[in-house]
Amino acid sequence: MPAHPSANPPCIVTLTVNPAIDGACETEKIQPIRKIRTSKEHFTPGGGGVNVTRVIHELGGQARALYMAGGATGPVLDALIERLGLDHHTIPIAGDTRISQVVFERSSGLEYRFVPEGPTISERECAACLAAIEDTNCDYLVASGSLAPGMPNHFYTRVQDIAARKGAKFVLDTSGDELKASLARGGVHLVKPSIGEFESLIGRKLGSPAEQDEAIAAYARTGAVDYLTVTLGRDGAVFADREGLLRLKSPEVETKSAVGAGDSFVGAMTYALALGRRPREAFAYGVAAGTAAVLRQGPYLCDRADVERLYAEITRGVAL
Repeated sequence: MPAHPSANPPCIVTLTVNPAIDGACETEKIQPIRKIRTSKEHFTPGGGGVNVTRVIHELGGQARALYMAGGATGPVLDALIERLGLDHHTIPIAGDTRISQVVFERSSGLEYRFVPEGPTISERECAACLAAIEDTNCDYLVASGSLAPGMPNHFYTRVQDIAARKGAKFVLDTSGDELKASLARGGVHLVKPSIGEFESLIGRKLGSPAEQDEAIAAYARTGAVDYLTVTLGRDGAVFADREGLLRLKSPEVETKSAVGAGDSFVGAMTYALALGRRPREAFAYGVAAGTAAVLRQGPYLCDRADVERLYAEITRGVAL
């Protein structure tokens, strides 16, 4: 990636209101009742915004992770984040930070993901989270992941309003009513729904690629978001803004895990935009990072060398 033209690198802050300690292991076969012996256990810090911070760090940049954590497991998450050398700020909560688990079954090659709903957040803790965002200055604010139980509906619109007052570009990676409410408000810089999430957003199913492109382009022209990217799984992704649309196909690779592909996409694209790359170049970089993430088993996210190699492959002969 090219150096940012300014002497001061852009300030990127990520927000994770429901982070997790991501455990991963493997076993020969998963069976009911019997004790399942596992091996190759490891733990990493997780949750949407935390993962985005990890990706930006892996790609050579810096971002600050703002997240809510507490209880008996909160300090463990802090320690895992500190082990990676990430800049971070913890917003304390009373409940235990959740622990998710990914189990790879060697006999079938299948991956099983167990994701708890997370601790219940109080009104006072929500207020503390918003206050922490108010106290944070940044050029980009990335809110990523699901809300925790107890959080009010449309919480992300409050975060969006704070970003607007600060003049920060607001990146949102969530789904359902939270995504719909923020887009209805307008002023979002970047969103990355899957094709299923986009269909839910517009209220109808989309069939052919041409039908998908037409609907995505039409939504981008409404001005609700600066850059709309819709991921299509193995079929790649679509980018749209007011100037037009670009569809990129992902390179054919062996998928070892789907964990973190979306977060890798958002982290890479946001980082590229922050560096001043053209939007379509940043989009291609996101596609490369999302593809790179599936090459690694477990919650390891993308590897920089893989991202750069895949970016060169994706953009070869493509006008961006």
